Amino acid sequence: MNISDVLIHITDSLNAQQREALENSIRQINGIIAPRFTLENAHLLTVAFNPDLTSSAALLTHVKSYGYTAQLVGI
Repeated sequence: MNISDVLIHITDSLNAQQREALENSIRQINGIIAPRFTLENAHLLTVAFNPDLTSSAALLTHVKSYGYTAQLVGI
């Protein structure tokens, strides 16, 4: 299995409940291994995933579907 990581910057300020809800919804996507917000910066979401089953673009689209302003970092 291939594993990739993507870093997503979310411009909006999410509270703990919103961050947890987003992480849980991302976990439901086929191919997701581990979504987690960075402890030092609550605007950064790292997602480990299997690129054979999903893509960084699909993950960004998922985050944006919640109405959040977000972009991929480093791409």
